[in-house]
Amino acid sequence: MLLRAFTRPTRLLALLGLVFAGFLYWKPIGSYLHTKRVLQQRHAEVERLQTQNASLKTRIAEAGTGDALIREARRLGLVKPGERLFIVRGIQAWRANHHQGN
Repeated sequence: MLLRAFTRPTRLLALLGLVFAGFLYWKPIGSYLHTKRVLQQRHAEVERLQTQNASLKTRIAEAGTGDALIREARRLGLVKPGERLFIVRGIQAWRANHHQGN
């Protein structure tokens, strides 16, 4: 009985039309879902980069102050024009010996 319902030409044609329409939408739907996943990943990456950017801007603002900028330059081994660079070694050993003597 069920087989007879689908064997009528109009119903069979309608069923084939639905199958064909589904086949035509298969690729675009897959492409849409893939693009949606990639977009979500990109949004997460943008949020992470925005957070990192805000952190770096804060560090730049803090480093822009005179004292912090000078400390960072000294830490990197930079000197002002006309200054001499002196490298002092053995400070930790001197401190250890100095504190033992007191």
